[in-house]
Amino acid sequence: MTSENINLKETKTRIHVFDFDGTITCADSLIAFIRHARGNSALIAGLLLYSPLLVMMKLRLIDGGSVKERLFAHLFKGMTVEDFEKAGADFAADRTDILRPTAMKHIADVLAKGEKVYVVTASIGQWVKPFFTNRFGAGRVIVISTQAEVKESLITGRFATPNCYGKEKVRRLKAVLTDRDSLHITAYGDSRGDKELFDYADERFYKPFEQ
Repeated sequence: MTSENINLKETKTRIHVFDFDGTITCADSLIAFIRHARGNSALIAGLLLYSPLLVMMKLRLIDGGSVKERLFAHLFKGMTVEDFEKAGADFAADRTDILRPTAMKHIADVLAKGEKVYVVTASIGQWVKPFFTNRFGAGRVIVISTQAEVKESLITGRFATPNCYGKEKVRRLKAVLTDRDSLHITAYGDSRGDKELFDYADERFYKPFEQ
């Protein structure tokens, strides 16, 4: 690398983009949140009811977002958004054990250097954001997520946005990072759902916190 390239890299704004489930966490947050908010019985019943679709999703025979939306609707449709947000906040406060300490330390180190952090996830923002607000303060980690649709203060069971997975992660990022040439983006992920994000980034780390 020439000194000109090094200087160019140093003048760019450094952005760190993290996947959430499996990268920052050591457990699937959707499953953990359902268990927290609805209990084991509701979780098991929901998984059994949708088990054929979940198997087909794992085999990539049907769209994963639609399956997740149907399971989400089965468990949360009709809940007030106030209760849903409270469940998300309580979940984040109670289940810090699902966070990888090395991932959270790395985020803290990046923020301490004045660099920007985004978490881009297929999970729902109401239970993802509080993990970072509690630890770092409001707004310091920007969460881009699948969003639950709300009408008349009730969760409808539908998603207000496409499932934030694969190409959708990049599309959502591009909507907020409009001056791409001025940015140096480092991505962190752990699955096929992060492939397009890795292709978009300048640097990429696969399963970096699994020690």
